Amino acid sequence: MFYTPAPPDPKAAPVRINLLSDTQTKPTPAMREAMAKAEVGDEQVGDDPTTNELCARVAGLLGKEAAVFMPSGTMCNVAATLAYCRPGDEILAHATAHIIAREGGAHAALGGFQIMPLPGDDGQFTPEALRAALHPRTRYQPPQVLVSVEQTANIGGGTIWKKAALDEVVSIAKAHGLATHMDGARLLNATVASGISPRDMTAGWDSAWIDFSKGLGAPIGGVIAGTRAFIDDVWRWKQRLGGSMRQSGVCAAACIHALDHHVDRLAEDHANARALARGLSQINGIEVQAPETNLVFFKPDGAGVAGTRMVSELRKRGVMLAMMDGRIRACTHLDVTAAQIEEMVGHVRDIVRGA
Repeated sequence: MFYTPAPPDPKAAPVRINLLSDTQTKPTPAMREAMAKAEVGDEQVGDDPTTNELCARVAGLLGKEAAVFMPSGTMCNVAATLAYCRPGDEILAHATAHIIAREGGAHAALGGFQIMPLPGDDGQFTPEALRAALHPRTRYQPPQVLVSVEQTANIGGGTIWKKAALDEVVSIAKAHGLATHMDGARLLNATVASGISPRDMTAGWDSAWIDFSKGLGAPIGGVIAGTRAFIDDVWRWKQRLGGSMRQSGVCAAACIHALDHHVDRLAEDHANARALARGLSQINGIEVQAPETNLVFFKPDGAGVAGTRMVSELRKRGVMLAMMDGRIRACTHLDVTAAQIEEMVGHVRDIVRGA
């Protein structure tokens, strides 16, 4: 079960500690300055130099032939599946994957695809689960066309797909004639935490993308990369979906600034997540999943406080979080400080004491 926070309560305390999501980040003054100075043109006809630079950089970063700037990560996923699949085709992904749980059924509504949910702990299916889900190509079953993974696995706790597992998934998919797609919403969180380069992390994958509006702090945008032929197909779907833009260099400049200044600092978010998990785990009755990146999932039920009540009580104190799949999720990002993490733990401790 997924929980979306209620509309803002005008009587609630102003939000001072925003752990709802890394999408809550706001452009830094330096990023805004870069946006204001961006050289721009008409992206739709290929004349925006800043957008072209961004796409070239991401293609190189991921070791792919070409890339295209998209308004959102969801559009990256939707356009990719529309490029790969035809109505009636089947996509294989983890049961909690973003393409199943958080994209409004777009893949079924727009493409007529079905997605087979694969089981597995921490938001990741195993190579064995993938093998078990594959079937012979017969007229009785849908053509299996695409395997998708989410790096990091959001609902799984921000867990990192290990390189060996990614390589084995690619090997299995290729042996059965399936394409491979990496939802890279927090891909750079994974590469910073693991020490594996983005090029190596995505090696062998037909397509992958980076979201700039999460931990990287840009206001909008994702960039998807793959072969030139694939990107041509994605561009066609971008046009059809209304995602083709004009002077997008204003936004692309924010993404370039993020690549230059906000990647290495993701380690600070990971450190804050570990500090938060450590502090929460010291409160009797709080169950915490050890974070691998910038997402901390916890349950206060053992301390006598229901998750929904904890979220509500924290909101009264100016702390914003969300519930996902029956647990509270706290997401660290560049607008969250170590001092705020310490304050957040104190608030949780006070609420538990008053339960």
